[in-house]
Amino acid sequence: MDANQFKELFLPYHAKLYRVAFRLMGNTQDAEDMVQEAYLKLWKKRNELPNNIESMEAYCSTLVKNICYDALRLSQLDEDGRSPEEINISGSTNIAVEIEMKDEANQVMKLISQLPEQQQLIIQMRDVDDRSYEEIEEATGLSPINIRVLLSRARKKIREQFKEMMKNERV
Repeated sequence: MDANQFKELFLPYHAKLYRVAFRLMGNTQDAEDMVQEAYLKLWKKRNELPNNIESMEAYCSTLVKNICYDALRLSQLDEDGRSPEEINISGSTNIAVEIEMKDEANQVMKLISQLPEQQQLIIQMRDVDDRSYEEIEEATGLSPINIRVLLSRARKKIREQFKEMMKNERV
């Protein structure tokens, strides 16, 4: 694969890869570094990439996520080179918070599954799969205004139902 083929194949995903990296890293510089590192890895392995990759976009997104996770993991090492998981500090509150967050995420996913089919699809594509409005428009054939309305209604309904669930749990 020459440089032009590489550019044609991978550069169209740059904006999406940057958004993925930015959400994980939290700042512009680190996000750009992660995307650049991903492109460097892809370039070095360009002739060894499997031919049976169904979605090159998903492959690249996964690569960027893994690079970000590795960088975040390395940044959390203490001065002895140990990760926070290896240090035995009373972390029962962290575990409780983590379990609560997972439970809340499961409840939100359950609420999403109760939405009308179109709202489910739109919220899945935008908030879970992190697709742009243009990508959703292309995949669904809906106008940008319809997408925003469906997304707004879905989020509002989930927010209201989630608040109601939390209120009932506290009582």
